[in-house]
Amino acid sequence: MSSTLTYVQFHALYVLPVVAALTATVHHRRDDVDWRVSGVGLAVVTALAVLYTLPWDRLLIDVGVWRYGADTVAGRLWGVPYEEIAFFVLQPALTTLWTVHVVGPVLEGVTQTWRDRAAGAVAGLAVGLLGLALLTTRSTTYLGAILAWAGPVLGLQWAVGWRYLWRARARVAVAVLVPSAYLWVVDRLAIEAGVWIISETYTTGLAVAGLPVEEMTFFVVTNLFVVQGVVLFRWVVHRWR
Repeated sequence: MSSTLTYVQFHALYVLPVVAALTATVHHRRDDVDWRVSGVGLAVVTALAVLYTLPWDRLLIDVGVWRYGADTVAGRLWGVPYEEIAFFVLQPALTTLWTVHVVGPVLEGVTQTWRDRAAGAVAGLAVGLLGLALLTTRSTTYLGAILAWAGPVLGLQWAVGWRYLWRARARVAVAVLVPSAYLWVVDRLAIEAGVWIISETYTTGLAVAGLPVEEMTFFVVTNLFVVQGVVLFRWVVHRWR
């Protein structure tokens, strides 16, 4: 399939300008943001995103869940396009910067008991087990892979502070849904341009405005990782202090 856009051009048109705009405007935030904590949080989230996503991404490429258009990628590292690895860094940066814009100060008076921690871990385990169950059917392979991969991270985050996340749910929702909606749109444009092609064999065939529900789920889940990670990191550091 011929493509009208390369992966580098995709970043140049749709990702880098948004990251640049958010970076340029983040300093206008009020003094309710601890910039050192937010910076460390971004570094930690980004490092974990790269380390955790790279082998998962490589596996799904090898299986054939998606592929790339002819001449759309510049090269590969360990089977994964350079541009895809760059996306593992750029998406957390974009979402973290947006989160800093909207998350506000750390909320006081929230505690997480050991029973709460266990409940959060079990909830994440349930997501992972659902994903494993979906992996048994070819048409739900991609969706199952997302949920199975997401379960451990969600379980850890919810064990740390689901009560705090629930208390800050309106802020968390805005921080997750706005970048997710944007990435849905540009992902749909990339698919239409032939930058990457999602396999019909390993997906349900369900789509919204031409965007597979698996892709929509992926961006919600990954942005949830980032937002929850940043919000909880700020909360934990605040409590330590």
